[in-house]
Amino acid sequence: MPISNLSYRAVFLLVLKRDLTIALRHKDDIVNPLLFFVIVVTLFPLGIGPEAQTLSRIAPGIIWVAALLATLLSLDRLFKSDHNDGSLEQMLLSPLPVFILVIAKIFAHWLITGLPLILIAPLLAVLLHLNEQSYGALMLTLLLGTPVLSLLGAIGVALTVGLKKDGVLLSLLVLPLYIPVLIFATSAIDTAALGLPYSGQLAIIAALFFGSLTLAPFAVGAALKVSTN
Repeated sequence: MPISNLSYRAVFLLVLKRDLTIALRHKDDIVNPLLFFVIVVTLFPLGIGPEAQTLSRIAPGIIWVAALLATLLSLDRLFKSDHNDGSLEQMLLSPLPVFILVIAKIFAHWLITGLPLILIAPLLAVLLHLNEQSYGALMLTLLLGTPVLSLLGAIGVALTVGLKKDGVLLSLLVLPLYIPVLIFATSAIDTAALGLPYSGQLAIIAALFFGSLTLAPFAVGAALKVSTN
């Protein structure tokens, strides 16, 4: 069947399978962000001290900052390898909708980076003596927030994909976009620790997620076309 006759779902699954297969062949793409996340979180008890009350108070910020930095560390591989081997240009020249290709690649990035962080976060929260009432809020904010990090980060990667040394520029572009997610996620966890409802913060993070999911693929597609010309 010609590739132009494939359905959107088939194209999505094809690109997703390709990116996941490549990631499994290069296991450092999965291990490095996760290892970085674990190291950053475990260093805080060593530097601040083992006092449970202090660690419990700052645990939400520690976990979320570590997750943010781990995601940032993994962003460079989102389009860079495809750009280097020419496959990105072929994707952009194909008759397929660019936003479908972009969504598939971002979702693959989240599965490789964001999902492992979510799964290991509760174990690290125990190390930081996170309040028992906050675990639900922690998991919900990570589940809604980490896809936003991947979606917004993809915009920065698309803008800098043609540059050889883009690490600092990528950080400058992406980190300001991450701040709202960080603020409302840590606020929701802190509010949950007090036994108060945190649905307002979750609603804002959900709005950021759906807004990013709607707009980011088109912004990424436009940025890739500019960067590869």
